[in-house]
Amino acid sequence: MTKHVVTRFPPSPTGNLHIGGARTALFNWLLARSQGGKFILRIEDTDVERSTWEMTEGILESMRWLGMDWDEGPYFQSQRLDVYNEHIERLLASGKAYYCQCSADEVEAMREEARAKGLKPKYNGRCRELGLGPGPGRVVRLKAPLDGETGFEDLVRGYNRVDNRELDDFVLRRADGMPTYNLAVVVDDALMGMTHILRGDDHMSNTPKQVLLYQALGFDLPSFGHVPMILGPDKKKLSKRHGAMSVLEYRDRGYLPQAVLNTLVRLGWSHGDQELFEPEELISLFSLHNLGKSACVFNPEKLDWVNSQHIKNSPPADLVPLLAEQLQRKELPVPDAAYLEQVIPLLQPRAATMADMADQAAVFVLSDEDIAYDPDLVGKVLTAEVRPHLQALIERLQGLASFDQSALEESIRAYLEETGIKFKLLAQPIRVAVTGKKASPGLFETMEVLGKAHVLRRMERALQV
Repeated sequence: MTKHVVTRFPPSPTGNLHIGGARTALFNWLLARSQGGKFILRIEDTDVERSTWEMTEGILESMRWLGMDWDEGPYFQSQRLDVYNEHIERLLASGKAYYCQCSADEVEAMREEARAKGLKPKYNGRCRELGLGPGPGRVVRLKAPLDGETGFEDLVRGYNRVDNRELDDFVLRRADGMPTYNLAVVVDDALMGMTHILRGDDHMSNTPKQVLLYQALGFDLPSFGHVPMILGPDKKKLSKRHGAMSVLEYRDRGYLPQAVLNTLVRLGWSHGDQELFEPEELISLFSLHNLGKSACVFNPEKLDWVNSQHIKNSPPADLVPLLAEQLQRKELPVPDAAYLEQVIPLLQPRAATMADMADQAAVFVLSDEDIAYDPDLVGKVLTAEVRPHLQALIERLQGLASFDQSALEESIRAYLEETGIKFKLLAQPIRVAVTGKKASPGLFETMEVLGKAHVLRRMERALQV
C-alpha cells in the first residue's frame, strides 16, 4: 500500500460490544498497525434515546482489554452536529439536496404503490423540484442521479455496481434536525482522512448511497471492504442463543484477551493452516489478501480450545493476576503471588479458562480445615486395609528434611519396597486425603507445592473422617 493507511472503528453505544463488532474493530486495527498507519475510534451516538454513557464506557473498556489501542479519539458524533449541518447546507446551496415535506405515512404509501406495480419500493421524488425551504416536519433529501450506475471496488468482493434507478433520494437530515447515519459517517470518514473502511457485509446496501454522498460533497473515495457475516454453529446469524456473549463477559469468565483476538481473527481471515497466533504475530502477518468471502462460523468450543492453548503457552507469572481475580470472583482465598506462580504450572495443562483454573486451584488455596471430604469417597478409598499404611506414611513423611518431588518419590518408593505393596494401592488414598478429590495434578508435584505442614495435616484429618 502506497498511501498512509487510516482506519476506524465506529461503534454505537446502544449496547455492549459483541463478537461481530469486536472482529470489525480487529480487522481495522490490524490493517492500521500492520501498515504503520493510524487507527481512530469514533462513537456514533446520534441515537440519543438509546445511547448511554454506560455503554460507551463498556466499549472503551472492552477495547482496552483486547489491547486494541487507538491513535485518535474517541470522537463523539453527538458533539459534531454543527459539522454535519454545515455540509448539509452546502448540498442544499449547490442544488444537490432539497427539502421534502412528505410525511412518513405518505412515503410508505409511495412504497406500497411501487410494490403493487412490481417496482422497487422507494420515495418517488414528489418534492424534488418544488424548491421548498425549511419548515416544521420537513426532512432534507439527497438529489440522487436518476439513471446510470454507482459502483465501487470492494477489497473483499471485487467490483460492485448498483443501477441508480434502484436507489432513491434518501434522507440526510430527519425532521427532528438530526443527521442520518449515512450523512454523518461520510462526513466523518472524509474529514478524518479514512483511507480504508472494513466493515460487515450488512453495510453493503449503505455503500452505494455513501459513494453518491462522497461524490456530491467532492470528497475522495476511501477503499471499502465488506467482510462476511459471523454465523452460529447452526449456520444462522450469530446471537446469544449460540453462546455468544459480550466482550466483557468473556473477560469475566476467564478468557484471555489474546485468545479472544486469536479466535476473532480466524472468523474471516487465515494464514495457511495456522490456528494459533499472538497479537504481535498477527500484526506482522495481517494482509487484506487473506480475507475470506464466505460466511464463517463461531464455535464456542473452538474458543475454549484456543483459550486453553494460550493458557498453556503463557508464562505463569502473566497468569497470576488473572487467577487471583477469578479466585476473588469465586470468593476463594487469594494467596500471595509467589505461591500462585507455583500452583499455576500444575493447572495449565488442564484449564480451558482462568475460571476453570480457579476451580481447580481451590484445593491449593483453601485452608486444611475447609477441604471437603465426601464420606462415600472416603469410605470407598480409605479402607481398613489402607488406613494403617497412610498412618505409617504420615510418620515417615514427618521425618523428611526436604519435601520436594524427588524426596517424596524416594521416601514412598522405599516404603513400598519395605512393605511389598503396589503404589496403586496408595496413590488414590493419598490423593483423596491431600485434595479431597479423585483427580488432581501430579500427586508429588501437588504435595510439594502444598508443603509439608499442609499435606500432613490433611492426611491426619482424612483419617479422622
